[in-house]
Amino acid sequence: MKIIVICTGNTCRSQIAEGLLKSKYPEAEIYSAGTHPEIQVNPYAVQAMAEVGYDISKQYPKLVNDFINEEFDYVLTVCNSAQETCPVFPNAIKRVHNSFVDPSRSSYESDEHALEVYKNTVKEISNWIDNLNL
Repeated sequence: MKIIVICTGNTCRSQIAEGLLKSKYPEAEIYSAGTHPEIQVNPYAVQAMAEVGYDISKQYPKLVNDFINEEFDYVLTVCNSAQETCPVFPNAIKRVHNSFVDPSRSSYESDEHALEVYKNTVKEISNWIDNLNL
């Protein structure tokens, strides 16, 4: 099975999903990418994932266009912007969308509050993945 997860910046939601999917499906090829990738994975996303037992510290943002000619069983979009602007993957078997609030767009009262927001995003994405039945 080969899966790509796409969001806008490829810094948190798609990176979280990539890490969760790699853990759930260790034999699968899992990638994430962004329509407008940032420079690095959000540190709060890395920390929130580490606190629940997943290491995404080696992951990095990638451009979705670099994957356009590859074959995928699933193309997963995790934000409305990516769903609207994501290129067509002609070799994809199935495309699935669910929009998650971008935790990097939240305003935080403290580092602890920011981490709680990210941990909630991890939980939401994890629940969604568990119900996908891939």
